[in-house]
Amino acid sequence: MIKYLKNATYLLFACALLIAPVSHLVAAEYSFKVHNTTKFTIKKLLASEDGKEYGFFDIGKGIKPGETTTLEWDKSTDDGKCKQWFKAVFADGEESEAVQFDFCEDDLTLEF
Repeated sequence: MIKYLKNATYLLFACALLIAPVSHLVAAEYSFKVHNTTKFTIKKLLASEDGKEYGFFDIGKGIKPGETTTLEWDKSTDDGKCKQWFKAVFADGEESEAVQFDFCEDDLTLEF
């Protein structure tokens, strides 16, 4: 019985080691950070695969100057390309220039 418990403990430990990195990758795979380096609140973030047609992220009341926030991709974008075009729309209605980011990078932070 003791031998069985010892083997079961090793098996559970091995499973935990295998599952932990995978669960971390799944959670991190769909999120990124946005840091507002400007003096204006970002009211919208626009995203596009082709740089022509843009969708937008719901960022609530906006991202204030100096603030960093974490956003998550919707699951409907799981098959999207790694490289995406982004624009920020500020409180005064001005849009930033489109910038391309590679979302396959680890710990990606967009700065506007």
